[in-house]
Amino acid sequence: MAIFINLDVMLAKKKVSSKDLAEVVGITPQNLSVLKTGKAKAIRFSTLDAICKFLDCQPGDILEFRDEQAV
Repeated sequence: MAIFINLDVMLAKKKVSSKDLAEVVGITPQNLSVLKTGKAKAIRFSTLDAICKFLDCQPGDILEFRDEQAV
């Protein structure tokens, strides 16, 4: 998949634990882990909105497109 999740990077920059983020956003730590590892197939806009508000960032800080077919 060409979409990469940089949530770990943002958590480190903001010095926030995954547990704290999951609690504030209202998702389980397990679902946050699925998202962080890039195994999620989708993300609700409401979840992305809550993450961005809490981390004071833009969606592009978390989601990145890399064209795997470009050489």
